[in-house]
Amino acid sequence: MDHDIDRRPSIKGQDEDRLAELGYKQELTRNWSLLHNFGVSFSIISIITGITTLFEYGLSTGGPGVMSVGWIVVCFFTFFVALGMAEIVSAIPTSGGPYFWAAILAPDDKSAFYSWITGWFNLLGQVAVTTGITFGCAELISTTATVGTNYTATAGKTIGIYAALLVSHALTNSFGVSILRYLNNTSILLHSVGVTCFAIAILSKAPIHQSAKAVFATFYDGTGETPSPGWSVRASPAYVAVCGILMAQYTITGFDASAHLSEETNNAAWNAPLGVLMSVGVSAVFGFFLLISLLFCIQDFATTVDSSVGQPVTQILIDIFGNKGAIALMTLIIVCVWHAGLFSMTSNSRMMFGFARDRGLPPFFTKVDARFQAPIRTICLAAFLAFLLAIPSLGSSVAFSAATSIATIGLYLSYGLPILIGLIYPSNFKKGPFNLRAASRPIATVACLYIGFITIVFCLPELNPVNSQTLNYTPVAVGIVALWAFGSWFLWARRWFTGPIRQIEAERMGIPVVEDPAAFDRYERDGKADSNVSIKAPL
Repeated sequence: MDHDIDRRPSIKGQDEDRLAELGYKQELTRNWSLLHNFGVSFSIISIITGITTLFEYGLSTGGPGVMSVGWIVVCFFTFFVALGMAEIVSAIPTSGGPYFWAAILAPDDKSAFYSWITGWFNLLGQVAVTTGITFGCAELISTTATVGTNYTATAGKTIGIYAALLVSHALTNSFGVSILRYLNNTSILLHSVGVTCFAIAILSKAPIHQSAKAVFATFYDGTGETPSPGWSVRASPAYVAVCGILMAQYTITGFDASAHLSEETNNAAWNAPLGVLMSVGVSAVFGFFLLISLLFCIQDFATTVDSSVGQPVTQILIDIFGNKGAIALMTLIIVCVWHAGLFSMTSNSRMMFGFARDRGLPPFFTKVDARFQAPIRTICLAAFLAFLLAIPSLGSSVAFSAATSIATIGLYLSYGLPILIGLIYPSNFKKGPFNLRAASRPIATVACLYIGFITIVFCLPELNPVNSQTLNYTPVAVGIVALWAFGSWFLWARRWFTGPIRQIEAERMGIPVVEDPAAFDRYERDGKADSNVSIKAPL
């Protein structure tokens, strides 16, 4: 017992020393354990969110065969990405995550450029994944409200519900920081014990079960809008299959949250990388169990695909439990998805806080509220941008799947760029305690190639024919961010963005970057610290 008591301050001190080596002071409260760190990523991955909200997409884009086998393939390759990320976060445990890693791993003359580009793709992915999760929750609420009632779900009503959910997440993140850990524990239980009980319940209660052949070998193409054929006819079944893996790939996103919370995690050099790997591995196992449980319990495939309630998972529950039972279980799902959206905004706001602290965003967003110890301004920014990204849903039938594609591409590009930079410039990669050793470069190569593959695939059209209602606007959104990131860099950002600011070194020179972020700009312009600020002694 005495040994444990003596050891805790030592570990906390090591965390703060390592953060100081990277140039930052400890500002956020560091009281998260490995379980808490894992729990946030596990909650954001939220297998029940991705599977439930994109189940209809999966059934119509490849069917059960692509959904089940695709899940295994996607999780296999995603683990390569997770391993590459874990090795990096062990070496560089800061809240900035990917954009900070890119800056540290790149040569000095390219550091700022790679950091800028990675930061903007990560910001896009963070905002889009918050949109995907919370908008999916709004759609589930709308759908559940139609069961056994005269309620009619419309795009306008769904947007209204979505806005209310974003507000609830923003308020909880802003003023309820002290209870986030407890909500995190609740979320872990819901996504593990709750999902397991849910799957067992439908398996035990279902009147009939599909055969293994129906679950693992049935291909279905519903990508064509009558009278047009699907893409398996216009292109090939392989085209439909690769598009169909979006359900699995979107589900296994957001595990960089373990990195963004590393400044709040004890023993971060070990617990943050373990949080990344555990969240992916546990989600892969629980997700597969949940997915095949739903597929085996489909009572009538045609009725489920063309469900009158507009949600195949809801239809499966109605067929098995009736209206009241379906509403009860859908409520469990909605609570799980709400928690996922909550912690997605937590991760999102921490990334924006780190990026603003390093001048990637305006200095207005660097403030941490003294009373609540939360970056309230970036929390509000995260909610606002997530709302904007969902507005196209008012006039597009593929808006939700497009948002999930944007989230997947944005996040995985930001995951892949630091891994690629570490692969190209290995001399800059000073490994942490989690070290893949000889396997590091082969794993990084596979991870980068796979990310390149899914980036292309998820920009492809999903429905045939392609028109204003079915256009996959993923390339447009990703293209706008890419144009902004590259264009702004070459036009003006390269003149002042130098990559992550070493906060402690700046303050030693009398530059109060926390109290006055603009002081660093004045220092670079004038070549000296403000005259009214005394030079601080080395820490």
